[in-house]
Amino acid sequence: MTTNNLNFLEELLRQSEGNSHYTELRLQKTRAQFLNLINGDLTSNQESESSGLSARSFINGGWGYSSSSLIHNLNSSEQREMANQLLERANNHGHFMSKAMQNPMDVKLPESSFQFIQKEGLYKGYASTKDQIDFLKSLHSFIKEKYSDLKSIQLILSFNELEKSLVNTMGSQAFHLLPRTALYLKFSMEKEGEVVSLLEPLSGNGRAQIFIKDPKEYEETIDTLYKRVKDKSEGIHATAGVKDLILAPAVTGILAHEAIGHPAEADLVKAGSVASQFLNKKVGSELVTMVDLAHTYNGEELPVPVYIDDEGVEGKDVTLIDKGVFKGYMNNRELASFYGHDPSGSARAYDYNDEPLIRMRNTMILPGESKLEEMISSIEDGYYFLQSSNGQADLTSEFMFGVTMGYEIKNGKLGRAIKDTTISGVAFDMLDTVDMVSDEMHISCSGFCGKKQRMIVSHGGPSLKCRLHVGGRS
Repeated sequence: MTTNNLNFLEELLRQSEGNSHYTELRLQKTRAQFLNLINGDLTSNQESESSGLSARSFINGGWGYSSSSLIHNLNSSEQREMANQLLERANNHGHFMSKAMQNPMDVKLPESSFQFIQKEGLYKGYASTKDQIDFLKSLHSFIKEKYSDLKSIQLILSFNELEKSLVNTMGSQAFHLLPRTALYLKFSMEKEGEVVSLLEPLSGNGRAQIFIKDPKEYEETIDTLYKRVKDKSEGIHATAGVKDLILAPAVTGILAHEAIGHPAEADLVKAGSVASQFLNKKVGSELVTMVDLAHTYNGEELPVPVYIDDEGVEGKDVTLIDKGVFKGYMNNRELASFYGHDPSGSARAYDYNDEPLIRMRNTMILPGESKLEEMISSIEDGYYFLQSSNGQADLTSEFMFGVTMGYEIKNGKLGRAIKDTTISGVAFDMLDTVDMVSDEMHISCSGFCGKKQRMIVSHGGPSLKCRLHVGGRS
């Protein structure tokens, strides 16, 4: 279907070549499945699939867009008629938006093209729903038999896949498939009438079968999660105040994404994010280098490989912070031209009826040279935070996140676990306090970014030693 789709789109585009403006066509299918098992009982079994064709035009500073899901229910001649209608609507919309703009940007889109045709058959088939449910039940039985004192065991298997074919008037062509699966283990334990819970996400590039294994292969993960939730049930409240902290990769990653990454997206920069003030200025310790990587790190493909974006631009790495100096923005064609930068291949859409937005791909702070043990031993009185929950950050880089797992550090050694708490601060201020960065690197693609539309992303990094305000009791 790859060649057929691209030939079909190219033929449609040729029919509209009388237009002098930029136009793109994207044919997309989005699949999702969600299974939720609580204490051995299947409580949710959801599947969805959507597909359609979209057309987008850029006319005198105005974007026009139109889409339809009906394209798959028509014969070939009706498909061409429908596609031509979408192109006409996109053009009309673009003209309307251009005229409606009070101060249209005088922008000429960068005339770059790229071709990326992913090899077909790279991902083999789909695991049956029965196989997935059987796996979750066998995993639950294994956990329950080993740790019968758990009050609740929740297992979630979540699969999402984006399949896209794209052509544009600049000569770009693309076919690519992005499958992502996540397995979530959540344990709850009760002690003295109080129930505490802890979630461990596992994720990877691929379909559900990448996780369908003998439950014994998850024994180390299960043992670690059990120990932590047991420690947490016996834990103490954190002491409030500004503290020396070590943030594990899971916390570093969410902080990098939410509090630093979003302000560095060019559309949000143009909207007034704090990053607009800091280009080529010092924003943190020289130990901090932060990147948004397109598809590869150290010769290995990343969890969310974006070789080409939904504007037909080659995916390129973006260095956001280089040794403490803020260096650049993630952009699309329009804002790359506006700021005089090269397009980075960061424009992506989640579904066929979504317009491409500037989105992060694989966002992380790069490793340093310190050993985690050295970092812990350097703190007299502080905390080691391992897992975070949802929080919020704004365009000033001010943030507050929940912390669901951590340990106190006393005299350079790990002490008691702590109960749920929060961390807060201003990201660009926090980066200036970083004085140690570990040599490890951990990346997760278990979550979604929710900027106007959901999107598959990954984030992570090393452990950081820094200072932040911790919520708790005085």
